[in-house]
Amino acid sequence: MEVILLVDVKGVGKKNETKTVNDGYANNYLIPRKLAVRKTEGSIATLNKQKEDEAKLQAELKEKASKNKVFLENLTLEFKAKAQKDGSMAGTISTKAIAEKLKNDYNIEIDKRKFVDKLLVNAFGTTNLKIELYKNIVATIKVHVSEDK
Repeated sequence: MEVILLVDVKGVGKKNETKTVNDGYANNYLIPRKLAVRKTEGSIATLNKQKEDEAKLQAELKEKASKNKVFLENLTLEFKAKAQKDGSMAGTISTKAIAEKLKNDYNIEIDKRKFVDKLLVNAFGTTNLKIELYKNIVATIKVHVSEDK
């Protein structure tokens, strides 16, 4: 029986692939667990529609990432931190704090795990951080830390 896989199935194939499997395996395991559907003209049309929708979504995400890259590279985020007695900065500015400031102040959502180089912002002055906005679209953002008096 030919089936279209709805998810990756170990030992069978990847999502959206068409595979030929034993009738019993398809009827008793794959189809009841919603891991696959029987290959019919309707299911092929549905699969093609889903692929089109996914391609449109990815194109929109890439376009949005390109716009955000231009905006972020012209932006300097300002933070204040306390100084220790020797003049060095107390603590660090985390990637989570940077992501929250971008979301709250500029309505740009970035996952804190998307920072490319895991540099700590632990000194006064300007630090450049790289953020991966989309596959192969990396923006450099400036983070300026001044002393809180």
